[in-house]
Amino acid sequence: MRIKNSVFLLLIVILFSSCDEKRVFDEYKSVGSAWHKDSIVSFNLPELDSTKRYNLFINIRGNNNYQFNNLFLIVTLEKPNGYTKVDTLEYQMASPDGTLLGDGFTDIKESKLFYKENVKFRGKYKVNIKQAVRETGKVPGVERLEGITEVGLRIENKD
Repeated sequence: MRIKNSVFLLLIVILFSSCDEKRVFDEYKSVGSAWHKDSIVSFNLPELDSTKRYNLFINIRGNNNYQFNNLFLIVTLEKPNGYTKVDTLEYQMASPDGTLLGDGFTDIKESKLFYKENVKFRGKYKVNIKQAVRETGKVPGVERLEGITEVGLRIENKD
């Protein structure tokens, strides 16, 4: 009986993992209960096929403790030749009534945020992500950003 259950569970895992054909890279890192303004989340990318093009996404897992409508990120893409591309990005994280956007049935929501499209990779890259949220009218950034629990990076085949 135990072997039947194990085989059934294995088949379900294989079924769900094979449904995601576009996924090339998908990794999350925890930032604890609050994302500190000096904390940088880094992803070392595997060497990817240089003949293909890819779309990149930033995945955010958050909960109802997130107090802001938007999320500001500073994302750096470090190329193998030493060149670094820096982007400051803004994403809407809540609806006008304050309800957290994203997918999920509980108070934890997952947001798949577009980062770059049609990218070709040549060699090994590194992506660094840092939060840059500020309160309205204040210059210093939010020291501890409550409500964000995990930050992820996803790469998909373009076609």
